[in-house]
Amino acid sequence: MLATSFTGTLSERHGNAVERIPTPQRLVDWLAVSGLSVDSCTTAQLDLARELREAIHAAATAAAIQDALPAPAVQVINDYSAQGRAAAILTPEGKRRWRLSSASGVEDALSVIAADAISIIAGERDGKLALCASPTCRAAFFDTSQSRTRKWCDMNTCGNRQKKARFNANQRKIPRSAE
Repeated sequence: MLATSFTGTLSERHGNAVERIPTPQRLVDWLAVSGLSVDSCTTAQLDLARELREAIHAAATAAAIQDALPAPAVQVINDYSAQGRAAAILTPEGKRRWRLSSASGVEDALSVIAADAISIIAGERDGKLALCASPTCRAAFFDTSQSRTRKWCDMNTCGNRQKKARFNANQRKIPRSAE
């Protein structure tokens, strides 16, 4: 999901945090990979993106644990959603693509991400919000697995790290035979 992937641009929030959009160009790159291509981004627009990211993270986390949504986060998400002028267009292949206005591409892209967050948090999608089981991550992710029992935001990172730690801990418990 676009919105929860966006919150993942800051990972390991409860450990050694890793900022994955440290520069305006990295945000441009992330948006392009996500189907929201923009020509450029300023430092001020990067700050706006981070503000939205943290609001989505706060609201998604609250929704995942079935807590009250934080009013400031809801306001930020709503404001960003309302500000954009993005349009959904249908490609000849029958896919949806976003058309952003040239005047404020980053703001339009952020409005698409905010609208996606609203759809997810409001429960309009088939799936459920959950929190990563990794104690250093705790990222909100959207679980669309059939059983809705996914534990990690990403099996290739958090899941593998947790499984490796559990394996290593079990190896230390196995008594070594005396030689």
